[in-house]
Amino acid sequence: MKWTKAIRAMIAAGVLALSGVTAHGQAFEAAPVASLPSPRLIFSPQELALAEMVASFPGLAEFYGSNGLRPVFTGPEAAARRRALIDAVSQASAHGLPAIRYRRQDLASLENATADDLQAELLFARVFADWTHDITGGILDPRKVEQGIKRIPERPPTGELLREFVRSTDPAAMLQNLAPRDPRYLALQAALAGQGGLTAPADLPSIAEGVWREGMTHPAVAALRARLTAIGFPAPPLASEQTFDAPLTAAVAAFQQRAGMTADGIAGPRTVTRLNRGPGREAAALVVALERMRWMRGHDLNARHVWVNLPEFTARIYQDGSEIFETRVVIGKANQEFETPEFSETMKYMVVNPRWNVPRSITVKEYLPRLQANRYAVSHLDIVDGAGNVIPRDRIDFNKYSARTFPYRMRQKPSDDNALGQVKFMFPNPWNIYLHDTPTKHLFNQSSRAYSHGCIRVGRPIDLAHELLRPQSADPAAVFGKALKSGRETYLNLRPPVPVHLVYFTAFPDEAGRIHHFPDIYGRDALVHAALLKAGLDSGRRGD
Repeated sequence: MKWTKAIRAMIAAGVLALSGVTAHGQAFEAAPVASLPSPRLIFSPQELALAEMVASFPGLAEFYGSNGLRPVFTGPEAAARRRALIDAVSQASAHGLPAIRYRRQDLASLENATADDLQAELLFARVFADWTHDITGGILDPRKVEQGIKRIPERPPTGELLREFVRSTDPAAMLQNLAPRDPRYLALQAALAGQGGLTAPADLPSIAEGVWREGMTHPAVAALRARLTAIGFPAPPLASEQTFDAPLTAAVAAFQQRAGMTADGIAGPRTVTRLNRGPGREAAALVVALERMRWMRGHDLNARHVWVNLPEFTARIYQDGSEIFETRVVIGKANQEFETPEFSETMKYMVVNPRWNVPRSITVKEYLPRLQANRYAVSHLDIVDGAGNVIPRDRIDFNKYSARTFPYRMRQKPSDDNALGQVKFMFPNPWNIYLHDTPTKHLFNQSSRAYSHGCIRVGRPIDLAHELLRPQSADPAAVFGKALKSGRETYLNLRPPVPVHLVYFTAFPDEAGRIHHFPDIYGRDALVHAALLKAGLDSGRRGD
């Protein structure tokens, strides 16, 4: 019988403490086991039916097995739990979660479920498992959405949460406290509730295509002024509302800065398109940002950490919840081979005057063809064997090797033109991603800065080094300067090490709670949003 298999499976898993049970639900005495209790339990048909229902759901099976197969959502004594769960899932949309997934109407129809209503018990238990899974660590497994997302959310076990819920004297508060409480999450929620922040009402006229700048007079300027005013960038006209004046230039520039664009005060095609955008895309970016914040569970974002938001091309240091350092960065090219991945690790040390060990992919794809044409190409790089010995180029027949068989490595000595500049910041990881200086400074003046092979180039590397060393030295500039002046490759350990989060937010608040928007440079947000929609639709089709 199915229930027999369910009971036996739960016993084998060690989640049901009993001596034994016959196929008719009657207890039998098991052989005594040293130090383990051997209680005699007789299972009612209702208990056996519940065991069968939850056996396919490991987290629920673990809980109900350890709970003696007693219902916890039905009967008058569980009324507060039912109400708490119904109220919690009623807030799904406020968290950017697909409301259909949590079957609120079905739950509400069973609010007065009697103690023997096992279908109600199972429905409430399943929704509890789904809700607590989603609100604590997100709906999605990020790694299944896109290969550049390496993040693994930390979620508490369902059984552990359900035990806490059942024991709680305030189940509503217990569920409410599961949601992220980070101020940035709350700001994203507020923006979602407010229709997205940078999106004008749908009934306002669109701005005509063109390039609109100070001194011009046109009906499009009036539409531009109206849309900016509607989203919090007022520009009262000095004369006519159709004349592009100095206040409007300032308002356009302020909007552009918030939207992650070059703040030149000129309403060109990108600015006009962004201002004409409907609420759909705006809301989608906020929904995805909320999901990404849920993926950050388990990381103390109030502690000192480095935060690199890839679409913003910016790195910051936060301490006690406040920003203490900011710099522009260059990230990997928008090409799947070079895109910078998302993950969290711990920065343990920096290397001053670093050697550059050229990645093999660059060696064989970019440099080997040049060496085959001219053995003295890329002369700033040494060619070394497996033991690290420099091999003279005239001793190598480059044309006899392919990308697969080339046996050498390439390396650049510490120097002013070293590809890694004067310092690199190391947080060891499987993808060999790190932050580093660069001699190519002009790229930091670009508004879109996706040019690297995957590692992150830092606009203010020396200042970053000083800030990272500050907790361990009264004079971090002197410590760094001494290592730099030596000209030798020097390792400086960080005490304590610093968490690093490489994240991907196309909508994110500043410290004042204002939402800023950035381009989906790698197309990852579109994939995450599609996966979230699918999760909601799939849930709506479940027959449970």
